[in-house]
Amino acid sequence: MSLALAVATPRYLKTPDAAVHLGLSARTLEKHRCFGTGPIYRKLGGRIVYAIDDLEAWTELGLRRSTSDPGKGVVHPAKRLPSDVVRR
Repeated sequence: MSLALAVATPRYLKTPDAAVHLGLSARTLEKHRCFGTGPIYRKLGGRIVYAIDDLEAWTELGLRRSTSDPGKGVVHPAKRLPSDVVRR
């Protein structure tokens, strides 16, 4: 008699796993989170997790067919946007 093992696919990834999924470093993903330029995330207790669907949706913003294709959106670099000027 053989036992059928159910392989559960994760719905949420922690930062290091999400970074590997995207081909980025975990630190870059953390910077995106701080500057608000990255994918949507969830905070569960003290942990940050990313839904795989949200990671895929974020990458779709950068989809282009050619260099002249304006695309659907912009994937900003992991740095402060010019509109986010801090005034003291």
